[in-house]
Amino acid sequence: MKGRKVLILAIIIFSVLLSSFSFYLYQIIKTPNILVQKEDTYLYIYPGTTFKQLQDSLYHKGIVHDLVSFSLIAKYKGYDQAIKPGRYLLKGDMSNTAAINLLRSGNQTPVNITFNNVRLVSELPEKLCANIAITPPELQAVLSDSALIHSYGFNRENLISMFIPNTYEVFWDISARDLMDRMNREYHKFWDPQKKQKADSLGLTPQEVSVLASIVYAESQQHSDELTKIAGLYINRLNENMALQADPTLIFAIGDYSIKRVLNEHKEIDSPYNTYKYPGLPPGPIRSPSIAAINGVLNHEKHNYLYMCAKEDFSGYHNFASTLAEHNRNARLYQNALNKAKLYR
Repeated sequence: MKGRKVLILAIIIFSVLLSSFSFYLYQIIKTPNILVQKEDTYLYIYPGTTFKQLQDSLYHKGIVHDLVSFSLIAKYKGYDQAIKPGRYLLKGDMSNTAAINLLRSGNQTPVNITFNNVRLVSELPEKLCANIAITPPELQAVLSDSALIHSYGFNRENLISMFIPNTYEVFWDISARDLMDRMNREYHKFWDPQKKQKADSLGLTPQEVSVLASIVYAESQQHSDELTKIAGLYINRLNENMALQADPTLIFAIGDYSIKRVLNEHKEIDSPYNTYKYPGLPPGPIRSPSIAAINGVLNHEKHNYLYMCAKEDFSGYHNFASTLAEHNRNARLYQNALNKAKLYR
């Protein structure tokens, strides 16, 4: 009789313990433990992060309510040995299981990188790395890799043309090399057969179109409605074997972007970017041309203009001319306006 009572008591105790354990197991698996009564947030896990570092981050940022239960489930699922870097969107009142399944899957939330109005390759790292894990020095090292650049079919002078200004969706933990590969793929995607055919009809390669588009873009920044007209003018000059005589290329060669007035002394600089001294296109873009500028060259306005000069009202628009005599009259109007405004540089 006594043995039976002990057995019954043991069964009762076991049942209570089993129920308690089952309840606790249910709690740590199913009930909210991530961002309890908090807003959704992004968790950034850097490459090389250890499970201990991740635990500390989750605890100090107040993301996990009960770190012990989170750690138990993570170890049970093997996540502690398979940390995947990335940017993850954690939802408010998420369970341990849902959060760990997300992190273990590597199912990141992408980020957008946007860049435009870039003058030099050296400016790209700060713009491209703003929303991703790559540091500017890491990207700069890849941008300076001559062998890699040549493998894409570019050189140091025209590399910037590979970066088509736009918004791109990437993963936050993308590597510097993978980002370069992605930009190269986007470049070839942009230069589809139709665009290549238009470039070929102009007697230009896609890279040469980008060089010309960079000049057109610089000349039409204030008024994009002149873009196709300016593009047509430069194409006319190329077809006539005339020097482009584009002031923005001189300013690029000098490296002083504060210059407001190009003088004769500037035109003497010995640089392949001096389009007053050397005919044809310079060896590379003078800035990253916009998509509109590239399309403006490919779909340029057909006319007889060979000359242009900034309007004397400083509106940013240009006076266009087909003859040198007409251009000289326009140039005198502008030079007189500069002198009157005392704009000597």
